[in-house]
Amino acid sequence: MRGLIDGGRDYIVRAAEKSDLAAVQSIYADEVLHRSASFELEPPTLEEIIARWVSVLSFQLPYLVAIKDDRIAGYAYVLPYRSRPAYRYTLEHSVYVAPAYQRAGLGSLLLQRILGDCQLWGARQMIGIIGDSDNRASIQLHLRAGFKQIGILKDVGWKFGRWIDSVIMQKALGDGWSPPQESIE
Repeated sequence: MRGLIDGGRDYIVRAAEKSDLAAVQSIYADEVLHRSASFELEPPTLEEIIARWVSVLSFQLPYLVAIKDDRIAGYAYVLPYRSRPAYRYTLEHSVYVAPAYQRAGLGSLLLQRILGDCQLWGARQMIGIIGDSDNRASIQLHLRAGFKQIGILKDVGWKFGRWIDSVIMQKALGDGWSPPQESIE
């Protein structure tokens, strides 16, 4: 899938391949070490990133990369929100964009793509857990995509010498706010 963004910047969005994961690991390591969207303190190894990718694929959920000028510029993936069976139609997503490509619409492109893919998968609710209530860019990205802010978990993470909140956002997909049909069970 191609997307034209911000005055013609052309990105290709496709399913992530194992050969993409070193670049994914680099993008995520930068986030872990320099910003508060992730509550991890040490970047995961490439082997751990590969294991996480395999986990996403085992649920037949999307794990996407965005490419610009033959480089991985960002990525997004989805996992089940919780493991208990009653949560089976609720998913949680993550979107990360390399610093050089931020604020150009790439996060929005990735988010819209996974929302569409997950609706086709049969999901009814998408949850976004945003690290740090000061992460205005991510909060605005989600609001523009139709998410509602459901709540804030105050001071639940300690990173960079300060307490950090988690912002919980939610978006209904498809028939998300309506009662389930009998055929779902």
